Amino acid sequence: MNWQENLITDTGEIAALIQRTKRIAVLGIKTEAQGDQPSVYVPLYMQRAGFEIVPVPVYYPDATEILGEKVYRRLADIPGEIDMVDVFRRPKDIDQHIDDILAKNPKSVWFQSGIRNDAAAEIFAKAGIKVVQDR
Repeated sequence: MNWQENLITDTGEIAALIQRTKRIAVLGIKTEAQGDQPSVYVPLYMQRAGFEIVPVPVYYPDATEILGEKVYRRLADIPGEIDMVDVFRRPKDIDQHIDDILAKNPKSVWFQSGIRNDAAAEIFAKAGIKVVQDR
């Protein structure tokens, strides 16, 4: 398979990917105190829509729960499978998470609106992970 086929841009393919997704690790989630920011209200919306959210904050060392769910500091520490890693990090900050994401081997990685890191996307796609950028 051509690795570029793992770079998902087609709306229909994105919809199909979402339909196959149940458990989402949110890398870079913030706490409810920052509820006006997309890294809080987007996962909250997804949780209310029926997705299981696994919070993986980068900051907030004292937080043990976000959105009522146990916090993990690394993706690799999350028990069980992850369907998607939803990334709320600046493009340049994604590189420090590549090894952790690869170690967890999610089915997909989603870079939120405004976030593109083509080098990281290529690494994930070549590892067989579906990638959505800037959506």
